[in-house]
Amino acid sequence: MIKRLFDLLLGLLASLVLLLPVLLVALAVRLTSKGPALYWSDRVGRYNTIFKMPKFRSMRVGTPAVATHLLGNPAAHLTPIGSFLRKSSLDELPQLWSILRGDMSFVGPRPALFNQHDLMALRTEQGVHTLVPGLTGWAQVNGRDELPIPEKVKLDVAYLQRQSLWFDIRILWLTFVKVLRRDGVSH
Repeated sequence: MIKRLFDLLLGLLASLVLLLPVLLVALAVRLTSKGPALYWSDRVGRYNTIFKMPKFRSMRVGTPAVATHLLGNPAAHLTPIGSFLRKSSLDELPQLWSILRGDMSFVGPRPALFNQHDLMALRTEQGVHTLVPGLTGWAQVNGRDELPIPEKVKLDVAYLQRQSLWFDIRILWLTFVKVLRRDGVSH
């Protein structure tokens, strides 16, 4: 209950503060590539339910819906500003909508793509599927894109066992520092 209240209050505050940057990024996406500003991705939520998660579109229209590391040449699919959006994490801003709706939290395991069966199986086996997915998480501040799936799940389990409001605040702070440094982003 406290976590949900924290998410709502911080989500509303962030939405107000970030309204202008969100509008500017949306405009930049539309002006630099064909297609909509938002990409709605099928993601796995709590208890392995599928929900639609918005992101600013950093890939060209028609790119296969797979994890970026599975694309032969991810850079070939990026929009002109896609790399910048990903490295700065600005592509994640629309996920505030998912947090306000309750599909996501600020902190939790990152929501898997609907077709990441290996990740979903390991998370389910370890009980991680009971958590609301997050905008950031313990795995993100400990490696992000660079971690193999079993290592991500170990970190997700560690979060499951240690979760608290103070741990969430620590993860949010570490995320802020990582984003400023652009640490752990491979595409």
